Amino acid sequence: MFLTFNKKISFSFQPNYIISLCFILILFSYFLSSCSTYKLEKKLDPESKEFLSLVRYIITPQERKIFLNTPPDERTKFIEEFWKKRDPDPETEENEFKEEYFKRIEEANHLFGSNGWLQDRGRVYILLGPPERKEVYPRGYTFYGKPMEIWYYGFFPIVFIDHYWNGNYKLEALSAYQIAQINKAQMEEKPQVKDKSTVLDFDIKIISQRDDQFIIRIEIPYKNIWFKQEEDKLTTTLEISLKIFNSQEKKIWEFQQAYPISIEEKNLTEIIKKPYIIEIPVNLAKAQLFMTIDLMNTVDKSKVHKKIKIKL
Repeated sequence: MFLTFNKKISFSFQPNYIISLCFILILFSYFLSSCSTYKLEKKLDPESKEFLSLVRYIITPQERKIFLNTPPDERTKFIEEFWKKRDPDPETEENEFKEEYFKRIEEANHLFGSNGWLQDRGRVYILLGPPERKEVYPRGYTFYGKPMEIWYYGFFPIVFIDHYWNGNYKLEALSAYQIAQINKAQMEEKPQVKDKSTVLDFDIKIISQRDDQFIIRIEIPYKNIWFKQEEDKLTTTLEISLKIFNSQEKKIWEFQQAYPISIEEKNLTEIIKKPYIIEIPVNLAKAQLFMTIDLMNTVDKSKVHKKIKIKL
């Protein structure tokens, strides 16, 4: 996919912008895991460990925490949703993002050695794609220099240096800043694409109280809610819009409210097993009623709409 910038910065990118946009957020986060996270990872089964290893460059900190706290029998579903929400065209059988990601891993291993995808050059290649051009200095840029490669993405040079002459080129600190600038420019120019975050969903239960009163109980699995991280907490706000209609499809009742959610990291293991519950009392006489519910997550702007018949 190609992205073209404005007149001040005018160049095109070959790499898939969806992959590279992840880079600015998680370039170093993989190496900053807490002790509690490390203990959870050690207890994972081989398949789960392999998944976390393969997606180390694109999984967000929130996703990692949720995956580690997901019961083993539900991790397969998590993995399916992980790739599904990154699929740029879910209407087709192919997942172009997933295919491109693993293709770049193979290419990185071919270009930089059997474990080349784990080196700095491999990481940049996977997340930004092949450079538009590169300069290679196998004996250094100067007479006393060390092996160096300079990759160019538009005007931005990314520098790798083999400090120990062992073929493992390290990313220079200034280059990390350059990569951040590339991603910043891409985020400013990226097309408006429907966000494919965690699939938001909910269940509804109608609890009858009296002839003229009932409770609408909405249950939203925490694993279906996309959060943002704020220090040691995961937070978001859910917005609900509820309308009730009579048999003539005339609106007779309406409700709107925002529900802020904040989860402490230490409680995530237990909370993830339960749904987030909202109960809305309604005072209406029994009749043939219909209801529509719109739920939106303010973090990723994902929405879900349902229409049901109320049976009392």
